[in-house]
Amino acid sequence: MGICIVLFSSLSQSRSSYIFRILNSTGAAERMTKLSALVAAVSLLPILCFSFSPENPTDRRVLVLLDDLSLKSSHSIFFNSLKSRGFDLDFKLADDPKLSLQRYGQYLYDALILFTPSTDRFGGSLDLAGVLDFVDSGHDLILAADASASDLIRNIATECGVDFDEDSSAMVIDHKSYAVTETEGDHTLIVSDDYIQSDVILGSTKVESPILYKGIAHSLNAANSLVLKVLSASPSAYSANPSSKLSNPPLLIGSAISLVSVVQARNNARIMITGSLDMFSNRLLRSGVQKAGDSNKYSKSGNEQFVTELSKWVFHERGHLKAVNLRHHKVGETDEPAIYRINDNLEFSVQIYEWSGKSWGPYVANDVQVQFYMMSPYVLKTLFTDQKGLYHTSFKVPDVYGVFQFKVEYQRLGYTSLSLSKQIPVRPFKHNEYERFITTAFPYYGASFITMAGFFIFSIFYLYNK
Repeated sequence: MGICIVLFSSLSQSRSSYIFRILNSTGAAERMTKLSALVAAVSLLPILCFSFSPENPTDRRVLVLLDDLSLKSSHSIFFNSLKSRGFDLDFKLADDPKLSLQRYGQYLYDALILFTPSTDRFGGSLDLAGVLDFVDSGHDLILAADASASDLIRNIATECGVDFDEDSSAMVIDHKSYAVTETEGDHTLIVSDDYIQSDVILGSTKVESPILYKGIAHSLNAANSLVLKVLSASPSAYSANPSSKLSNPPLLIGSAISLVSVVQARNNARIMITGSLDMFSNRLLRSGVQKAGDSNKYSKSGNEQFVTELSKWVFHERGHLKAVNLRHHKVGETDEPAIYRINDNLEFSVQIYEWSGKSWGPYVANDVQVQFYMMSPYVLKTLFTDQKGLYHTSFKVPDVYGVFQFKVEYQRLGYTSLSLSKQIPVRPFKHNEYERFITTAFPYYGASFITMAGFFIFSIFYLYNK
């Protein structure tokens, strides 16, 4: 980008004198030639700027909406961890009258953090549809609620496949897995270590300390196959109003209660939803923890590690894949043909890389497959890898002609999905390409000659025999 600035600066400084010299040049043809060259050079500058920009899938511009600006200090540890990883955080109140996610059709931010549980209506031009369009366009979202969750926040969560408890006064209560504190309390500060076992989502370093949670419960929409439970409540937990006696059995109980859930949409947008805004607070991130009935006491909860590692996944610092250089050619050749013939032997290859948060590195797996597809897959092959990002295989073109596709459809828990396809026609043999004599047709050849010989012998016998 610095090169672009220098180029534009030097152009602006000298353009007046240069254009003046062009206009005073002798000959109309010379003037038109030089002006055309100048226009072409200027038009190439955006392309040059783009070519010098490194490819980076990580969200960098993040809009943080708050109910109260005091959350900047009470949740500063979480925000500072994002800033230390290179994110540009823009803090705004949820009712800011100038609030907008896009300008002139272009989004101003790469990700959105909603720490606005009690907001009934966003300010400016932002509304429920705007948040959903933001996600539908491939951007990421972190949503945190609490006992004061408004209908707006609940509706956003519902559209993402998560249903908060309908009882607005209910909280997660656990009389067995609660955190031991100086005051007995109502057992709404619970302890959970039932989190998903996935290195790509929560990192390879295991969360050693239990996680403190104080908030509301939610369940996953069974019709949504994209939502995933990351942190669950214990079997003894339930969702109810802690200040009143239960008159009816609670609707959400046990492990059906999800504390933190994530969604990876089909466009690879990532969403994190939790019913606890306190889970991100400095108080719980730095607090010691001891589970009721457990003698082990931890000097620090696992909240900081948990929310940090999970935010890395949400913001595509981990688990982001890209595929490049999809190639195919006949065995023994290097050029990609425009058409294949049935029964040709071909080689297929593709390179897959994973983003580490700072650079691209080879992605290594043994479950990447390619389909040779026409209406249905005629060939399905598992690709071999050289451990350096290259996946390859070879196979024979089926004895069916038509328009085929090489298809790589890769979906793995926690990773961005890959969907690649490349079309190629397949033709039958030409008339002069068939074998002169087909081995399997020898019985028919023999029958023909035997028939001719028998007719000849019969004719001789009939004509000359008295």
